[in-house]
Amino acid sequence: MEPLTLLTRLPPVPPHHHLQSVCDQPLGHELRIENLSVNYGEVRALEEVNLRIRCAGCLALVGPNGAGKSTLLKSLAGIVTPNSGELRWREKPLRECSAEIAYLAQRSEVDWNFPLTVRGLVEMGRFPHLGWWRRFGKRDREIIDQSLETMRLTDLAGRQISALSGGQQQRAFVARALAQEAHIFLLDEPFTGLDRPSQDLLTELVTQLARDGRLVIASHHDLDTVPDIFDEVLLLNRRPIAFGGVEEVFNVTNLEACFGSLNFHAETSNQPPVPAPAASAPGSRIAGNSRASSLHS
Repeated sequence: MEPLTLLTRLPPVPPHHHLQSVCDQPLGHELRIENLSVNYGEVRALEEVNLRIRCAGCLALVGPNGAGKSTLLKSLAGIVTPNSGELRWREKPLRECSAEIAYLAQRSEVDWNFPLTVRGLVEMGRFPHLGWWRRFGKRDREIIDQSLETMRLTDLAGRQISALSGGQQQRAFVARALAQEAHIFLLDEPFTGLDRPSQDLLTELVTQLARDGRLVIASHHDLDTVPDIFDEVLLLNRRPIAFGGVEEVFNVTNLEACFGSLNFHAETSNQPPVPAPAASAPGSRIAGNSRASSLHS
């Protein structure tokens, strides 16, 4: 597979950025979530969420069903209005930064029968940069073409989105996000239902985005692949349970606190076994101790 070529090369993140605490950053150089609470009627979806997220990297949102992962992403995207709290990006209200935010919904929430070609979908990524009645210019068309090429969709540009495979559909929406030239990418279960080539391409993309200084926040349910894709993780169950570098917080103790022991067992029972640390073998992918392997027995 050829290496990805992104649209605009931003300054790279400093070496070993994934080992830095978000709280070590100068104030203002991050995404700040302060006292965020969201209700759906009488149901509390998120409760008093307070986070400072550095402005570049790959952050996984991990938690049980109904934990508020999608609600948090939709709140950041401006789709859901919080009941309380404040969202700021580089010291500006997040609602004033919509052109810098690209949101990718779960595939189940998309009307795939809407009459739209792949190119038409990707063109929508340029709309935040166009004024009223303004047509696409040369640079817009170049960015659209590059986005299609990056996601290996050039040959499918004229096809209706309804005629695509699941992996192709997801790649088309990612291409739209690339065309937007966003800084923050909010992805809701982006790897769900993808074939292996599409998974590999998307993994390469999100890691390249982080290297180029973008921020990727994605809900993710496959615990075994979290260390392969992400450098930070937020364990969420209506409120933050643990937040930090994968090597620091992605462990059995925190996962049990997030899912509950029985729920964590169910969540991992359909995934490859997690090996216990041993002198003659690599350590567990879910950090901790030999309890990780016992959860699968």
